[in-house]
Amino acid sequence: MIHRTVSEWKYLPIEPVGEGAFTRAHADRLIAVARAATLGGEDGTGILTDHHSKLRAQQVVGVIAAAGVTCEILPKIEGLGSGEDEVSRTQVRERLIHMLAVAHDLDVSSGQMTALGVQNSHLLEVLIGLFCTKLTEALRHGMPRRYVGHEEDLPTLRGRLDVQRQFTTLAASPQRLACRFDALSSDIALNRVMKVAVTRLAQVAGSVANQRRLRELAHIYAYVTAVPVSALRWDDIVLDRTNARWRGLRDLARLLLRGDYQTTSHGRAPGFSLLFAMNDLFEAYVARMLARALKGSELHVVAQDRRLYCLTEPEGARRFQVRPDILVRRGDETVMVIDTKWKRIAARIDDPKQGVSQADVYQMMAYGRLYGCAQLMLLYPHHGGLRAAGETGRYRVTGCADELITATIDVSQRSEIEARLARLCAAGCDPAAAPESVASAAHP
Repeated sequence: MIHRTVSEWKYLPIEPVGEGAFTRAHADRLIAVARAATLGGEDGTGILTDHHSKLRAQQVVGVIAAAGVTCEILPKIEGLGSGEDEVSRTQVRERLIHMLAVAHDLDVSSGQMTALGVQNSHLLEVLIGLFCTKLTEALRHGMPRRYVGHEEDLPTLRGRLDVQRQFTTLAASPQRLACRFDALSSDIALNRVMKVAVTRLAQVAGSVANQRRLRELAHIYAYVTAVPVSALRWDDIVLDRTNARWRGLRDLARLLLRGDYQTTSHGRAPGFSLLFAMNDLFEAYVARMLARALKGSELHVVAQDRRLYCLTEPEGARRFQVRPDILVRRGDETVMVIDTKWKRIAARIDDPKQGVSQADVYQMMAYGRLYGCAQLMLLYPHHGGLRAAGETGRYRVTGCADELITATIDVSQRSEIEARLARLCAAGCDPAAAPESVASAAHP
């Protein structure tokens, strides 16, 4: 198995044919999987672009696997090294897993990451290892069971008699009784999800340790009904005080089962991809971290609000729904609208507009009018070309009192993110709280 790791927007060179080389044939298989993946688009260029002698990763991270080859795409996170050596890749991988854990509400501790050997495994193997560890620990307390209703024709009465069935279907068989009863069963929706996850992951796990653990788990779930992923009844999963420890496992299984399994166009070789758009991941991560930071205050976060539309037709039909990334609200009042952008903002010395898209500015102005909110923020990841993380500019919207703030957050500083988001939010909601260096640079 050939394995390669590349950072987003970086190139993956295609090598001459030889032992351990990443060849043209490998590249074609990965492109075929990218084309079939949800985020790839019709030609797969949303994930990988083909430059003949090299492939270029786009703004999608995760793992693509095809026959004989896997490609791991990691985000570019400033402050964690170049991403070209194993030390910096390990740090980026850990931070990516942290972002996924926060965004998808997974319970992942730093100690678990160390135990899983993040340095020696790519993202998919780490997540599979995490799933196996958590599932094994949960099963030590027993497999969850629930009472399930049964209808069976038995020689003796069990439960209650189904009178209608007894005197119609079984009228000619009085020796059988139509029984209805509840029995404690492990063949329930939660266990079916776990069995499907174990079965699917066994198809793509590469490490010997993960393969062994998945075989052991498959044996435990041998008597649970196997169903297709599309037939899983997520809504039937009941989590209460008796099985609350399974909540994190359910969420982790959902994350892993979102991967695209398909047959590539190159024969019958199976392909797999577990991919995340960094724009969406950054947005969900910031929303959850800000919600944590504001917990206990008078402010709260609403993510992906979809209540409002830009236009209304004379007949009353609404058109062009808006969906701001994050609303900060005080009761029913929106006090700040935040849109996150996973792209590099320019230093002011290089570009007076800081590389901010004109379309993004127009969008924020529309949000301000629709939500009656004067404080607007475009939030970017921090990079070394800027002096410090935080506000980089304040701009007055012409003709009104609205302000647009541009700011950055340092994703590499995991322990400080909540506090910094809280300060950004406080400064945005109260312009007088803005740092002097930023406030003095604000445009009239």
